[in-house]
Amino acid sequence: MALIALAADKGAPGVTTTAVALSAVWPRRALLAEMDTAGGDLVYRSPAADGRPLDPNTGLLSLAATARRGLAAEQLWDHTQRLSGGLEVLVGLGSAEQSAGLAGQWDTVGRAFAHLAESPHPQLAADVIADCGRIGPEAASVALLPHAALVLLVARDEPEQIARVRDRALALTARLHGAGHAAGPLAQPLLGVLLVARTQGATKVAGQVNDMLVASRAGARVVGVLAHDALGAEQLAGRRRGRVERSLLVRSVRKIATDLHQQYGANWESAAPPQQSLTPPGPGPQPRGPAPGTGAPPHSGPAPHPRPGHPGASGHPGAGPGPTPASGAPGYPAPGPWTPTDQGAPGPQASAPAAQTSPPPQAPGALPPVQAPPARPAAAPAPGAPGQEASARAHKGLRGRRRPTAPEPTPPVPLPGTPGNGDPRDEGAAS
Repeated sequence: MALIALAADKGAPGVTTTAVALSAVWPRRALLAEMDTAGGDLVYRSPAADGRPLDPNTGLLSLAATARRGLAAEQLWDHTQRLSGGLEVLVGLGSAEQSAGLAGQWDTVGRAFAHLAESPHPQLAADVIADCGRIGPEAASVALLPHAALVLLVARDEPEQIARVRDRALALTARLHGAGHAAGPLAQPLLGVLLVARTQGATKVAGQVNDMLVASRAGARVVGVLAHDALGAEQLAGRRRGRVERSLLVRSVRKIATDLHQQYGANWESAAPPQQSLTPPGPGPQPRGPAPGTGAPPHSGPAPHPRPGHPGASGHPGAGPGPTPASGAPGYPAPGPWTPTDQGAPGPQASAPAAQTSPPPQAPGALPPVQAPPARPAAAPAPGAPGQEASARAHKGLRGRRRPTAPEPTPPVPLPGTPGNGDPRDEGAAS
């Protein structure tokens, strides 16, 4: 997770529209922050989640008052609002004159943005996508850029804008990485260019602009192409109805977000400190008894690595050490080491001796195990008749014998007090 800053050099190439679309399709949780010193635009574009207008006083303006007494990364959520589509946003300033109140606090805010991405609380951690608007040598928002992991310069495919973005990349590289030093592959922040171009011939134009940036040693390269889609931009701003997720603009931004996360996501995660689990740590290593039915000696030492998909496995919610139930506790099986039995390989318990000296302990209230009935002994062969010849002779000897007749069925006994239909026992009973 990281801070990603979007900016432009001159004109209006669509930085705010790109920032909104990129935040909406970002693979992780994202917070959109309007950091344009000229003022924010979302107050006039998008309504809040309840349908009302956004509050211009809750956002960067209220955050500036809090930052004077120190700012923790988790405090950013106290100044955010939710748009109608569910996107969380930090509303920007109302006018350019209000930017004077943030003098000397841009660095503090940028540090909080970067630390929010590295928050030890998973429910509060998020990537911050900052809309810095137009930047120049005198822009105060440039103080945010040293804390960013990636700086994206948005420019159109017009010749004058391509020249402007090349010069701005050279100036930012000299300011962030030193004069005469280009940004290395692992240096942060990385400089990238998002080129706004029409669909036809966009790949060729992007290749030419990238070659020009490399030849000029600007320290930046083209990382994606945004579709020049005016209709999709109006739908995203709420000025026109339609399926904005099917527009060329959103589809191109979705591809850019996927490519950026695949290329740089692993580096951002490795640079962040390890996440601390909110689960309290359990007791230390305890000796464990043998598993039921095995003669393995007790095992003591660190707990084995949990199985993939188990609640204690890495990457699963609730990861972290937890209390291990004692061996023989009611309702818990005796713990044992993890084995690759699930993959089909025999585990250590399969190779343990199968001798069982005593029945396994039963949990209170549990039903006893069902035992299989003893197998019937096989009938012994008739003496003096081994093989098929003896069987044939015995079968032949039974042909002349008379089969016994079945006994006659016994008449049912009538119930007391019921007439027996002429039965002498009934008559005697009646007399």
